[in-house]
Amino acid sequence: MIEHFKFVAAHANATPRMTIPSPSSLHFRYGRDAVPAVIYPVMDDFYRDLGESYRAIVRAFADAGCRYLQLDEVNFAYLCDPKLRAFVADRGDDPQMLPLIYAGMINAAISDAPANMTKAMHLCRGNFQSTFVASGGYEPVAEILFNAIDIDAYFMEYDSDRAGGFEPLRFVPKGKMVVLGLVTSKSGTLETKDVLKRRIEQAAKFVDLDQLCLSPQCGFASSEEGNILSEDEQWTKLRRIVEVAEEVWG
Repeated sequence: MIEHFKFVAAHANATPRMTIPSPSSLHFRYGRDAVPAVIYPVMDDFYRDLGESYRAIVRAFADAGCRYLQLDEVNFAYLCDPKLRAFVADRGDDPQMLPLIYAGMINAAISDAPANMTKAMHLCRGNFQSTFVASGGYEPVAEILFNAIDIDAYFMEYDSDRAGGFEPLRFVPKGKMVVLGLVTSKSGTLETKDVLKRRIEQAAKFVDLDQLCLSPQCGFASSEEGNILSEDEQWTKLRRIVEVAEEVWG
């Protein structure tokens, strides 16, 4: 993968980008069951080694020319759902501590990234064939998410009531960007300009407008099956995003 990326980066006319699963993806779903106790009697050692392993691969991508790295971080969003918080608690994990643990692994992963690499994070609650896994606003994780992780930009699901309100954005510090995922990737229904502009205005009550951007909520095809909308509907949504962004930010 590194060699392929190096080839692409050498011939690209745009910023070389890469998206990888966040370190939390190797823990959240199965917890201790995915980590043999004979190898890691103490979970803190697993978290440390996972962060270090990611640090090496992030550095390798940087050396290959990557200057824009995005972590696919669904588990911070899952930890906003009371049912999933209960799920991890029932298996013996502390849902209050997991965001801090995951923040530590992410910071370790990007600790050797070059200063000119943009580090982004995508958060959503599931997108397989237009379905979802979790519900709940960002409040339970917001302060850690925005202030304990050395990330430059957050792509955030905000296309439905499942993501809650914009109030958690009050924790976003100066210098960080929030990309509002207001345009759904789950259906072909086209959002109106007025609705999108109104929601951007609502978000701007909690974080400066200059720190906001606009995007789809998630990819149009998170798996090979894709979502329940046509290719033409996808292009129409992308054009709508460009139109609204030009009218709001110029």
